[in-house]
Amino acid sequence: MTLTLIDFVGYIAAFLTTSAFVPQAWLTWKNKHADGVSLGMYVILVSGIVLWLAYGVLLHAWPIIIANFITLMLALFILAMKLIYK
Repeated sequence: MTLTLIDFVGYIAAFLTTSAFVPQAWLTWKNKHADGVSLGMYVILVSGIVLWLAYGVLLHAWPIIIANFITLMLALFILAMKLIYK
């Protein structure tokens, strides 16, 4: 598999946007609360991520698939913590 410039840009963008969720997930886990997290925003965000994941699957675009799968897991974790620790 040859990594093209387009794929490289996609993977870098995927890494940066996905890794942006890690500090929030860690803080939520560490503090056992998600007071500063908007429930409505995360419901809409998770819905959008699911659609981006479906889009990536339909295109067979691995940077989109990988990034959105990982982002979905992190966002679902934060959403679950928000619901558990109301």
